[in-house]
Amino acid sequence: MQRRNTIQKELVLKAVQDLRSHVTAEEVYEFIRKNHPGIGKGTVYRNLTFLVDNGMAMKVPCSDGSVHFDGNVNPHYHFQCVNCGKVMDLNFDSREVEKNFNEAAAKNFDGTIRGNVTFFYGECPECIDK
Repeated sequence: MQRRNTIQKELVLKAVQDLRSHVTAEEVYEFIRKNHPGIGKGTVYRNLTFLVDNGMAMKVPCSDGSVHFDGNVNPHYHFQCVNCGKVMDLNFDSREVEKNFNEAAAKNFDGTIRGNVTFFYGECPECIDK
């Protein structure tokens, strides 16, 4: 049983990494099911949770209530289109912004700031071109 579970975790991780499109759990399930029709939705959901809990994938909750998963666990920012709902990475060097942002937040806070989550919204290039 442990072997099968390992294979399922590998399938889910590979799907999240290969699809590279901030997929939903349903999209991961449909992608895997094409070649492995016996996989269950519960198995996909459990393994996505395991991957997130163990730092192997990132959970990206969106304001529309959807949850997407990202195989890129390096610190980076996300953008969601308000028209089509597509989620994508914003590629810019955020180290200086991140440092200043955390320092500014910490000035009037007695706790310890270790990071932040910032989400950008607007229209994606495909929706602007329509």
